[in-house]
Amino acid sequence: MLYKYMYQGGIVLSDYIEERVLETAEYIIENGSTVREAAKVFNISKSTVHKDMTDRLRHINPSLHKLVTAVLEHNKAERHIRGGQATYRKYKCR
Repeated sequence: MLYKYMYQGGIVLSDYIEERVLETAEYIIENGSTVREAAKVFNISKSTVHKDMTDRLRHINPSLHKLVTAVLEHNKAERHIRGGQATYRKYKCR
């Protein structure tokens, strides 16, 4: 079966999209990774990872969505620290 119907709105997702969403979500939870890191590992764009984790996953697996959201919120709260560290490393070598 190439397509399957999902959730109330009758949205159609390909099986491979659902599989990608679930694999990406599990990777983010297991590794505490950022959207950028997950995009590199799965060779997809950051926009796709973000869309998968915020919209599609909510309808595919709500409990997994809550876990991923917690990891992404944690990463968002720390991003200013990672940015400062990157700037420090950049200018330390000069």
